[in-house]
Amino acid sequence: MPLMTGKTAALALALAATASVLATVSSADAAGGKTAAPPLTWGTCDGEGHDARQECATLDVPLNYRDPDGKRITLAVSRIRSERPDTRRGTLLLVPGGPGEPGLNRPSTVGERLPQSVRDAYDLVSFDPRGMGRSTPASCDLAAGDRSLPKTRPWPAADGGITENVTTARRIADTCARNGGDLLPTLSTVNEARDIDSIRRALGERKLSAWGRSYGTYVSSVYAQLYPEHTDRWVLDSNDDPDPTRVGRGWLANFAVGTEDTFPAFATWASRPGSPVRLADTPAGVRRRVLDLAARLDAEPLRWDGANPPELNGNVLRQSVLTAMYSRSQFEGLARLVRDAEQGKVPGAVPPDLPQDTAAVSFSTLCNDVDWPTSIPAHARDVAAGRASHPLTAGMPVNITPCSFWRYEPRDKPVRITDQGPSNVLMVQNRYDPATPYSGALNLRRALGDRARMVTVDTTGHGAAYVPAPYGSACADRAVTDYLVGGVRPARDVACAPDSRETGSQGTGS
Repeated sequence: MPLMTGKTAALALALAATASVLATVSSADAAGGKTAAPPLTWGTCDGEGHDARQECATLDVPLNYRDPDGKRITLAVSRIRSERPDTRRGTLLLVPGGPGEPGLNRPSTVGERLPQSVRDAYDLVSFDPRGMGRSTPASCDLAAGDRSLPKTRPWPAADGGITENVTTARRIADTCARNGGDLLPTLSTVNEARDIDSIRRALGERKLSAWGRSYGTYVSSVYAQLYPEHTDRWVLDSNDDPDPTRVGRGWLANFAVGTEDTFPAFATWASRPGSPVRLADTPAGVRRRVLDLAARLDAEPLRWDGANPPELNGNVLRQSVLTAMYSRSQFEGLARLVRDAEQGKVPGAVPPDLPQDTAAVSFSTLCNDVDWPTSIPAHARDVAAGRASHPLTAGMPVNITPCSFWRYEPRDKPVRITDQGPSNVLMVQNRYDPATPYSGALNLRRALGDRARMVTVDTTGHGAAYVPAPYGSACADRAVTDYLVGGVRPARDVACAPDSRETGSQGTGS
């Protein structure tokens, strides 16, 4: 994720369960599915960091799809054409995560990890979502202090208090309302799905194939629910819980369980004889050492010039732990941070602040998708319970956010993902994932029913398919490739053992 993804018990609005589909396609959506769009005019991509073959174009779409003849905004779209046009079977849309993640260079950066057979079979296409990057940009014009992860993630005070979180959340919501203009109210998952269908029509494609990862799995699921007739081969990797009563606040809450799920892999690695940085003789000893250091830094932060905030405190350490759980490649860096901080040292490089567009799109999408609870005492109670049950995240995942003070009402009902639609979805999921945990993926699997098959890899990390060696899964890669290229999907759900190269170097957390 990205900014906010995950699983656990957070605040819940007591919405009664209902079997009815909450989301409906508006008349503008229905008309849009039949209306031709001007073809894209491809040209050279600006900037750096992309393959020379990557082309870029812009597409005008409605700011408000209920007013299709009104104000327009621009989407930036990119592609790398099939490397074997004679074998091309269609377009593979690479759906960005986040919310708040750019996608324009994904045909280059993600595309280079795809096997040749996939690059031969598809034009690789992606885009900067509305509000991001080279699309019409969004901004709340937040001060730098409100764009650091210790601020945008609602870490409570050292004593568990949330007074400062309430102040920060209200300030961010007020600032976004004051500076966000008419774009912020339109930043939502449903509108991103509508934008994807506009891209489809501009490409001249009757159907799209897609690979969505993290938040991109929710966007892709919503698209498949709203436009099932336009989906071809649909791959969802590292899957968000689709509960329509919670949506983003459920993903934030999931960080508590996801971090606890994945931390044993790090603890095993950091206690193994021969580990580059061995923190203890046992995994339990590693856990105690990390928690003790966080408590010490709560009481006596280390000065960290240039950082935002300018100190290494307990919450900065906790955020570092959460971030490191995304990939086993970050385990050594986390272990060194723990060892050095115990000796009074801070890292040389400071964490970057969130860009203005990332912060604006992330907050707006999460807050616009669903109503959030507003009770400050209830948040305080949930934080206290979370600190006891999930100490690695210390109540952050269930704390108050700007969404409790958000000025905009959701314009669309959340989409309920159902089993009604073509059976063309392949899910891939790691068993231990900090941001999109296994339990949330199972909820999506149940919602999709026979529309989906799921490949589960018994390993740790965020991202299951086409992960660079030595941390990937040949089993998951093979399943996705067989489906995208040959249309061969497992007849039933599959469990993949971790690659031997992984277990020999990092451990799986099992």
